[in-house]
Amino acid sequence: MFSAFSRFSLLLALAVIAAYVALIHWGPYFGIAAAIVVLSIPLIYSYINLSRLGKYLAADNLENMPLPSGFWEEVFFRLQRLVQNLKSRAQAIDQQHNRFIEAFQASPNGIVMLDDEDQIEWCNSLAESFFGLNFRRDARQRINFLLRRPEFIQYLGKRQFEESIIIERMGPDSNLSLLIQAFPYGEKRHLLLIQDVTDLQKADAMRRDFVANVSHEMRTPITVLMGFLETVQSIELDKPQQDHYFDLMMLQAQRMKSLVEDLLTLANLEANAIPASTQVVQLNTLMALIKNDAEALSQGSHGFSFEQKTTQNLFGDERELLSAFSNLVSNAIRYTPNGGSITACWGLNEQGQGEFSVTDTGPGIASEHLPRLTERFYRVDRSRSRDTGGTGLGLAIVKHIANRHQAQLLIESTPGKGSTFTLRFPKDRVANTETDLFSAIQA
Repeated sequence: MFSAFSRFSLLLALAVIAAYVALIHWGPYFGIAAAIVVLSIPLIYSYINLSRLGKYLAADNLENMPLPSGFWEEVFFRLQRLVQNLKSRAQAIDQQHNRFIEAFQASPNGIVMLDDEDQIEWCNSLAESFFGLNFRRDARQRINFLLRRPEFIQYLGKRQFEESIIIERMGPDSNLSLLIQAFPYGEKRHLLLIQDVTDLQKADAMRRDFVANVSHEMRTPITVLMGFLETVQSIELDKPQQDHYFDLMMLQAQRMKSLVEDLLTLANLEANAIPASTQVVQLNTLMALIKNDAEALSQGSHGFSFEQKTTQNLFGDERELLSAFSNLVSNAIRYTPNGGSITACWGLNEQGQGEFSVTDTGPGIASEHLPRLTERFYRVDRSRSRDTGGTGLGLAIVKHIANRHQAQLLIESTPGKGSTFTLRFPKDRVANTETDLFSAIQA
């Protein structure tokens, strides 16, 4: 294929030859005329192709490029190849842009891009939810006009973005805590990164409460012990008085021991995310152990009824189940006045789920306290709880054991009438009496 320059040179040579031939045969006028005619043909051809090229470049659609012949063919060919290269690059850039958008949309954090005037250039859907934005509506709006929280406006105005801020009561339901930090990039632009720290804030608050509660629970018996020791050291006591003080000190020491044991039990349960074992637990044996412990704790002050309405057993960890069942029964004993009655029952509901329930005739619990009963150290009546010897961790332990057995802890209570605590186990945790027991023995 000749280049455009080569073809033009050939055409020019033909024009010179034609002019020379005409000059020899017909004179100078005919020679000049012949040269003009020969040169006019490519000029007209070029004009036509330039017009076609102008229309093509002015059109929005660059797909249908004209394909002339002659020396313009190479020009259009090169232009077409350039257009295809530019189109491929544009498609690659567009695909990369879409991948960036998809990545930002998949981010677990809210993202807002601001220009040099703090106007919104782009934000992901999570940021829209956090700030109540709508990108199509709010694009190019100043962010401080849309988020009118004083702490945020002050943070944005100071331009000191080394630190982050936490804004409370955000989100669709005004129940989120958001950590916000701005990162400079480009020419005076900023990237807002928004992280939901609600759970972290709650965990931190629980940690502070836990430390405060443990300190408080330990301080009381330690203070009492120190008081008794000072008394024994400073005052001459006879044997009965010494025995009395030693008994009181032993009681406080036992209280601290129970607290430490419950804390260790709770820590072990929280650290063990693996579901409980699937060994068959004999419920008749478990009920007998619970009954003996309950009668010893009550010392004849309560009436008991232990009912086993099914011979089905449970798949689970015997030690953990004994702890959970005993905690429910001992709680009922502690909070039921002398002369009251307590019923512990194991059976199946209509859906075939296993249920262990403890019902008492105690004072009952107001409804506002029910959601918080399984929190560590939560007490409806703090003074009475300490008098009865509870550590404040029993129901927290029960809840964790229930979770490890895929069970639910259900609480029903009516003030003045009593309470019912139920552990409901899924059907696949209920063991067939003979078949599953034989399989467990074989294993």
